[in-house]
Amino acid sequence: MTAEIIDGKKIAEKIINDLKSKVKNLKEKPGLALVLVGNNPASEIYVNFKEKDSKEVGLYCERFNLDKDINEMDLLKLVNDLNQKTNIHGILVQLPLPKQIDANLIIDSILPHKDVDGFTPLNLGNLVSENTILAPATARAVLYLIESTGMEIKGKNAVVVGRSNTVGKPTAMMLLEKNATVTICHSKTKNLAEHTKKADILVVACGKPRLVTKDMVKQGSVVIDVGINREGGKLIGDVDFESVKEVAGYITPVPGGVGPMTRAMLLQNTLKAMELAKR
Repeated sequence: MTAEIIDGKKIAEKIINDLKSKVKNLKEKPGLALVLVGNNPASEIYVNFKEKDSKEVGLYCERFNLDKDINEMDLLKLVNDLNQKTNIHGILVQLPLPKQIDANLIIDSILPHKDVDGFTPLNLGNLVSENTILAPATARAVLYLIESTGMEIKGKNAVVVGRSNTVGKPTAMMLLEKNATVTICHSKTKNLAEHTKKADILVVACGKPRLVTKDMVKQGSVVIDVGINREGGKLIGDVDFESVKEVAGYITPVPGGVGPMTRAMLLQNTLKAMELAKR
C-alpha cells in the first residue's frame, strides 16, 4: 500500500482562484499589512510568498521592512497605526522577532478582528470556547487538508505532536470541536510511538526532522506534516515521508502540503476580517 499524496498546492490554488473571483466583485478591497523585522532569510521568503499571493488575489497590500535593531516602542507604534487604518483589515507580524522585542507584547497589541494569524489571546481563547473569530491559519489549513481526504473526523483518534500556541494547541482544539478524541504529545512525552500508532489522524508539528517513522504510524491513517526543516539545502518535514507513505492512507508532502494551504487560509482570514469590520 502506498499513501495518496494530499496536494496542498493544488487545493490552495483552487481556494485562491475562488477568492480572486470574490474579491474582483467587491467595491472595497480587503487590506493586508505585512510587517517584517530584520533580515531572517526564511521569514523573508515567507513574506514574499504572502505578498505575491495577496496581490494575485487582488488584495490591497502594504509591506513594512523594518531594521533588525528597531526598538519595541517603535514597532508597537506601527502596529497601533495599522490598527487605526480603515483600509487595513488584517495585520501580520512575521515571527520570529529579534531578541530585544517581546513577541507576545507585539501580537497582543494587534486588534483581535485584524489578527489574521489568529494568535492574540482573545482569538485563541475564543477558539477554546468554540466562539471563533479568526482561527490560526495553519490550524485551519490542517483541518481543511484532513477533510479533503473525505475522512469523517467525528469519533476518530487524533494525535497532535507539538504543543505550540501557534499550531499544536489550536489544531488540537479544532479537532476536538469536530468531535475527534484528541491526544497532544510533546518533547516530554514518553514512548511517543505508543500514542502515534493509535492515531487515525496524525498531525506532526514539532520542528524535528524525520521524527516520525514508518513503525510509528497506523496503517491507513491520515498524516499531516506541518514541519519545515532545512537539511542539505532542501526542505524536509517532521515525518520521514519516504517510509511513512508506505503505511499511511494519506500524507502531505514537504514542501507542497501545509505551507501553501496556510497562505490560502491567511487570505481567507483577511477577507473575513474585512467582513467583521463592517458589522
